[in-house]
Amino acid sequence: MSTGSSYTRVLLKLSGEALLGTERDFGIDETVIRNYAQEIKSAVDLGAEIAIVIGGGNIFRGVQNAMKGMTRAHADYMGMLATMINGMALQDALEQAGLQTRLQSSIKMEEIAEPFIRRRAIRHLEKGRVVIFGAGTGNPYFTTDTAAALRGLEIDAEMILKGTRVNGVFTADPEKNDDAKRFVRIHGDEMIRRSLQVMDMTALTLCRESAMPLHIFDMGMSGNLNRVLQGENVGTQVHWNEEAEAPYVAEEA
Repeated sequence: MSTGSSYTRVLLKLSGEALLGTERDFGIDETVIRNYAQEIKSAVDLGAEIAIVIGGGNIFRGVQNAMKGMTRAHADYMGMLATMINGMALQDALEQAGLQTRLQSSIKMEEIAEPFIRRRAIRHLEKGRVVIFGAGTGNPYFTTDTAAALRGLEIDAEMILKGTRVNGVFTADPEKNDDAKRFVRIHGDEMIRRSLQVMDMTALTLCRESAMPLHIFDMGMSGNLNRVLQGENVGTQVHWNEEAEAPYVAEEA
């Protein structure tokens, strides 16, 4: 099948906090999630197979005050349930946009989601369905970044895309420092050495061991997802190629 995308299959990691929009302290902004659905539909229309892992920070933030003194494992299971709420909301928005979807959970929830089964997930993708992976890895002490790296490797994704609030990886926080420069391309080890906070170390280690490339970009900017898939200079490419001509390239933010 011909495709306008440079990639056949990708894993898209979305931040739960991004669903807050600008007016909320917790919960889901309807405009944001509908915009995400349209962006993902456009990517599917390009011919890309899209799997998604979404965080739960927007829901979890609403119960943080009740968590004081709570054990880490118990709190992490609550976070997994928050990702399922977001997964269900995104699934509905995608289906209203005309896409076929499947929601798979790492924790048994037969009434609302399929269990995660690797071969079944791959088959759904091959049939053009968007697959949403919820409940993280199913284990406490692991982030949704790690879940994204793990699921991306399991489904044989060509790249993991991380949609954030800023357009890539910068030398400093671009929201606080006007002199910050964007890395167009950077080796993963260089990113780790500079302590650039992109993903947690467990997720990065999984990617490094399998040479899984990453692409960090601003999901909130209309059309960015398609631009990434078409190979345009958007966001930051994180690679593990020791023979690359330069460890990184930076430009003005």
